[in-house]
Formats: sequence, structure tokens, C-alpha cells
Amino acid sequence: MTLGVVLLVLSIVALLIGSAFFSGSETGLTAASEARMRALSRRGEKNAQAVEKLLSNKDKLISTLLIGNNLVNVVSTSLATSAAITLFAEGGVLLASVAMTVLLVIFAEVLPKTYAFNHADRMALRVAKPIRVIVFLLTPLTWGLHHLVRMIIKPAAHDEDAREEELRGMIELHGANTLDAETREQSAMLSSVLDLGEVTVEEVMTHRGSVEMINADQSAEKILRQIMDSPYTRHPVFSGKPDDIIGVLHVKALLRGLDHNNADKEFNIIDTATEPYFVPETTLLRDQLQAFRSRREHFALVVDEYGDFQGIVTLEDILEEIVGDIDDEHDIIITGLSQEPDGSYIVDGNVTIRDLNRALGWELPDDDAATIAGLVIHETRIIPEPGQEYRFHSTRFRVLRRTRNKLDRIRVWHEPSSDAKSD
Repeated sequence: MTLGVVLLVLSIVALLIGSAFFSGSETGLTAASEARMRALSRRGEKNAQAVEKLLSNKDKLISTLLIGNNLVNVVSTSLATSAAITLFAEGGVLLASVAMTVLLVIFAEVLPKTYAFNHADRMALRVAKPIRVIVFLLTPLTWGLHHLVRMIIKPAAHDEDAREEELRGMIELHGANTLDAETREQSAMLSSVLDLGEVTVEEVMTHRGSVEMINADQSAEKILRQIMDSPYTRHPVFSGKPDDIIGVLHVKALLRGLDHNNADKEFNIIDTATEPYFVPETTLLRDQLQAFRSRREHFALVVDEYGDFQGIVTLEDILEEIVGDIDDEHDIIITGLSQEPDGSYIVDGNVTIRDLNRALGWELPDDDAATIAGLVIHETRIIPEPGQEYRFHSTRFRVLRRTRNKLDRIRVWHEPSSDAKSD
């Protein structure tokens, strides 16, 4: 074998190695965890910082890798074809094409990309610095290629909705690809954080029918007795009718006032109430959480478009949307819900659909109604009489008690196989 043939073979082998390097680098850098690179970069890892800089301009990075990969592939194929023609005349073209295709696919594409995909972070850290040098050297060529592509294809806008969908997908994949219950729970919490921008306070508030309120027109003794018997620390205070809310009475403020004025028989309990904080029922939980933080409030009164009082929303309500139910010593597990021996549930009409879904693992829709009674009325388009029974959303509903136009109590069964409506 002559020296020229040896050099030719060595050149082709070197070019194949170069092709494998570019292919593996492309897969490793694009598949690397940007979150992990960010964490390593903050710890001072130089290679991770190089990866971050490369990924900050992915268009330029991909252009460089494609140029380098195609360049070595074309040169290696040309050399192999030239050598094959010299040795086997015209039949060498077919031989070189087949041989280089097999070599390039196996050793310059499949093997390096498979390895890089399975060890993406490690691969990215190893190739970051040499790739940065290559990116710098090929900058004039990639710049021209980049602008040529931009002239032909207009880049698509990567709007906020697309970013949120991508983030949701990453979170779902993170939770789905693990058997660890704690990790799945963390993924669910992250998804709930994103949902704060879609859920309104109306969907999580405590309805006015379940809010314990203080009548300012009562005697101080009755007010004090009501507060002492109540499990809540904050109470809306109204005068005349429940919609005329004049303040919010906090137990701590009341006790402080009583302590400072224990010798004053004319002490007015209502004077300790703070100014009420009203929010529209259409406020998104994300905005309400920010408002609570900026105002340093934990409690807000919810009103509709006409200014009528609808219920209350607290910081705990919003936090429970993220982490699930937060039980304290005064909490009752969904007031108004009890299970019967036959597997059905007796539900008060003012129980919210979200609370029922969370407690029982159901998926009743809450787009058009906030409470169970509201859902029944929305679906039936009437105010049912006691004893009437309906089936919808894979669930059976039987009205047990009605007071005027209000459905007080409903029996519900979950029937996955049934989704027809009847009475």
C-alpha cells in the first residue's frame, strides 16, 4: 500500500471522526438541560457557561454545526469517490457511494447521536469550548447563511401562549416519567401555579351563603359572643342588610381593643373593624395573589358587576389551588358533604364544584356554574322540585330539598358509564 493511499484513508477516517463530532455535538447541545446548565453556570462551571452562551443564539449554533457537518461529509465522500474511481474505474462511484453511506450513517450519525442523546449534559459540557471556537471561525459564513434564510423564511413569533404551552408540556412530561409520588405532586403544584392565570376568584371564593357575618346593629355582647363561638378570625361587618358591608372585624384587633379599653364601658366593638377590601369576581387568582402581596392583605370581599356582595376570598384559598387543601384545627373537610352507605353523597347545594372535584377526584365542569346547585340548574334549565332526578356528566343528581328557589340538598352518584340526561 503506497503512502498516498494510506494518507487518503487516514484523511477519510479523520473526516468521519469530524462528522461524528459535529453530529454528536448538535444532539448533545440541543438536548442538554438548560436548567441544569444554568445551575452549574451559577456555581462557576466554565463549560456550563460556554454551553449557555452557545444556546443563547441557537440559530447561529445550528448553522455552524450544519455547515461543519456537511463540509466534512462532502469532502470525505469526494475523497472516497476519487480513490474508488482510481482503483475500480467507473464502478468505483457506486462502490464509494454505498460504502460512505453505510459509514456515515452508522459511525457519523447513529452512534454519536445515540450516545449524545443518552448523555446530553455530559456531551454538551465536553464539546462546548471547541464548538465555541468553531462558531467564532465560521461566523462570516453563518452570518451570511442566517440572513439568506431570513430573507426566504420569515421567523415565526414565539408568543407567550406558546411559551406557556411548552412549559406545561415539560412539567407534564416531568411528572409522567417518574414513579416517585413526591415528584408527581411537585409537578402538579407547578401546573397549578400556571393555572392561576386562568382561574378567577369567583371559582374559589366562599359563597356569601357560607360566610359568617357580623351585624353591626346588634349589641356588643351578642357580637362578642358570636365571634367567640366562631372558628374564623375575620368577619365581614354589615349594617342594615348584608350587602351594606362597612368593615372587616379581626379577632386580634378586637382582643387588642378590649385589652386597651377594659375599663371603658362605652367601648364600641365596630370601631375596631378595618376598611373593607373589595375585588371583582372576575379577578384572576394570579392578579389577586399579587394584590394580596402588595397590600399585605389576606382577606378580600368579592362583588359582582353590580357591586353586590358575592363571597370572600382569602390568601389560603389561593394557596390551596397550588398545594391542595390546607387543614388547620378549625377546618371541616368540605362542610356540607357526607357519604351514604350505598356509595352516594349528600351535598349541600352551595358546595362548590371545585371543592367536590378535589375531594372526590371527579371532573364535573365548573365553567358555567360555581356550585352543585348552580350546575343542576344550568343543565336542567329549570329549578327542579324535590324528588326529581337527572343524569349528566357521568353523574346522577337527585334533588332532596328546596327552599323557595334555592336547592338546599342534593344526592349525587358518579356513574362513568352513563352520560345521558333524564328526569
